[in-house]
Amino acid sequence: MNTKIWLSSPHMGGREQVYVQEAFDTNWIAPLGPHVDGFENDLASFTGTAAAAALSSGTAAIHLALIMLDVKAGDEVLCQSFTFSATANPIVYQGATPVFIDSEAGTWNMCPEHLRIAVLERLAKGKKPKAIIPVHLYGMPANMHNIAAVAAEFDIPVIEDAAEALGSYIHKKPCGSFGIMGVLSFNGNKIITTSGGGALVSGNSDFIKKARFLATQARDAAPHYQHSHIGYNYRMSNVAAGIGRGQMEVLQQRVAQRRANFDFYTNTLGQIPGISFLAEPEGYFSNRWLTAILVNPALTRGITREEIRLALEKDNIESRPLWKPMHLQPVFSGCSFYGDGTAEKLFEQGLCLPSGSNLSTADLNRVAERITRLFAK
Repeated sequence: MNTKIWLSSPHMGGREQVYVQEAFDTNWIAPLGPHVDGFENDLASFTGTAAAAALSSGTAAIHLALIMLDVKAGDEVLCQSFTFSATANPIVYQGATPVFIDSEAGTWNMCPEHLRIAVLERLAKGKKPKAIIPVHLYGMPANMHNIAAVAAEFDIPVIEDAAEALGSYIHKKPCGSFGIMGVLSFNGNKIITTSGGGALVSGNSDFIKKARFLATQARDAAPHYQHSHIGYNYRMSNVAAGIGRGQMEVLQQRVAQRRANFDFYTNTLGQIPGISFLAEPEGYFSNRWLTAILVNPALTRGITREEIRLALEKDNIESRPLWKPMHLQPVFSGCSFYGDGTAEKLFEQGLCLPSGSNLSTADLNRVAERITRLFAK
């Protein structure tokens, strides 16, 4: 069998081991330490925010952001439907209810028009939403200017899920810096990784100070262990942060490599009738974390994205359907949804292709050849 081609595998830059070894040499193995401080400074500087809190996951970052916005039982939070469940789950952690918003065709992310309709209808029902959570899927920035305009009109804070979009921006403004707080992820498949981990960034240093406090079990300033708030074990370890510092040194290279993958696929597959790619709107810059295609069976002589996925799988190549929208998930079946079916169509027709920054030319050619062979039949 051919060697495995993964969808998006970790890619080390070389100096991660130097930082990790330094953590061992200085015995900074426990959570917190100089690498955590350094990694947080790197993240804040890169995203153009005031401060960052390095955490155990992006999910933890969303959870803390909701806590700091006083989201609690009985509240509603407007959330992009077309996303991974980690965007919506923390809403339920707080006993609140997600209200799901459809995508727009131009970015595949939260549609500002459906967002505004949802806000008006929730207000008419006497339920002002406590927060809005848009997502920058696959590295493509959401329509943040129009989303922010709706949020400002109704005075609703925005938590920006930039878990997949480190290195993306709109008119040179980095993703993660548009909302009152921004969320990053460093899971093993992300554009950079700390093995597992995430971060909360904000232009408001007070939010980050409070996040760090809550993430370390909310221990009060006392010589003994005293707690006036419920805390969480959400802080990143100094060892993991050491990996992150090494990864930050090669982030721009990783973005360039991912974008090169996208260009390769558009050049080799873009002429096949029925296969299309998401273009960048004017002024938008995507890190192209994952290259995704849409497969329209009406134009492909009936070939579906699932047939392509299975053909790749047969050749030991990993691919993945686009996210199944949250409003279609059994666990969220009772939640409200505002939209016109855009996310459902994206799920039905969309497929993520292998996009790792460590893919070889031979790997990319193998993926493209397997797909073109299917269409040649």
